[in-house]
Amino acid sequence: MNLKDIFNFEKRDPGENRLSDFWYFFRRVRLNRTMVILGVLIAAAVAGIVFVFSHVDQNYDVLSTIENEDTQSSEYIQMGDDLLKYGNESASLLSQSGDTLWNQTYDMSDPSVSILGDTAVIYDRRGTSMYVVKMDGPVGPISTDFPIVKAEVTLSGSVATILEDGEKTWVNYYSFDGSLIVENQTRMENNGYPLDLAVSPDGTVIAVSYLVVDSGEISSHLVFYNFGQSGQGQVDNVVAEFTYEDTVVPDLVYFSGGTCVAFRDDGFSVFQGEDAPEESQNTGIDTQMISVFYNEEYFGIVTQGEEESYLMTLYDPEGRQQCSREFDMEYQNISVSGERIILWDSTQVEIYNLGGKLKFQGDILEGTVRNLFQMSRNRYLLISDEGIKMIRLAW
Repeated sequence: MNLKDIFNFEKRDPGENRLSDFWYFFRRVRLNRTMVILGVLIAAAVAGIVFVFSHVDQNYDVLSTIENEDTQSSEYIQMGDDLLKYGNESASLLSQSGDTLWNQTYDMSDPSVSILGDTAVIYDRRGTSMYVVKMDGPVGPISTDFPIVKAEVTLSGSVATILEDGEKTWVNYYSFDGSLIVENQTRMENNGYPLDLAVSPDGTVIAVSYLVVDSGEISSHLVFYNFGQSGQGQVDNVVAEFTYEDTVVPDLVYFSGGTCVAFRDDGFSVFQGEDAPEESQNTGIDTQMISVFYNEEYFGIVTQGEEESYLMTLYDPEGRQQCSREFDMEYQNISVSGERIILWDSTQVEIYNLGGKLKFQGDILEGTVRNLFQMSRNRYLLISDEGIKMIRLAW
């Protein structure tokens, strides 16, 4: 039915309901207009979603500045929602607004830190002192008999260490009050030289990676010590051992749930099992590994990509791939903070989400970047050589 049919009264049957036809036509016109408007709205919504997910920020706003903070001689690391500041003479916990929540003095030459949840240990590399702290305050000092190579803290505040004593090394385990729980002496000609260690969150299992050199050939010996009930009947508390020929294992990390990841120079291995860990995944990487980065929920590996690019791959603790993304930025540091992967080089910064989408790409105008932490969805705590600032991205 068209407009001529509706309004041509002379040619219509007098019995037809002309008013009914009119409203039928009106409803048809209104329906078509509604469909057009709905289509426009849907198209606009789709375009908005595409814009949000494909948008890359290049600008940011400075929301606040923490005054009088020395970022030249101190290091800063995220601890929960706060910021742990540590240096040669003291450590303090700062809120996001810059308030000092607590302060602890000590004397160290080369301090480093290990954090797990709300607990941290600050230790003097090649020194003999450590200090355990929690978010609600300092816990206390720990002294060792030999220089510290590496220390790892547990949720309870106990600390596993690698100590160096000439040709001998020690893998010692201390309670948060400084008392020695267990000591284990190793020699280069026996187990090899310990490169790294990791301790399970509950403090029961310690994993140690030893480098073995025999007749000019190298291999890595990975040993799991269980200091709980399951390890009491084992020689030296050893519950699992693995050997990797012609391979170096320089880095170990324990995740929650009793999963340990060993980063090899040719890939990584995942170990699961609370009492006697077993290798659940062995992933080989046949391209050059550039960087390894991780937090308490994910780990990532950067390898050489095609031509001048790099390939960044993110995994969950079980070794399942979460994303893979090529990039060509020449970076100095890479980290995973909150729900973001952050790369920086001097003043240049790139930020990706956990799906590998680029969210920010630009230059920082507040000096050379020393660290950058995600504090909320679009707020970041910037540590630069000019101070500490809270910045906000648009998206």
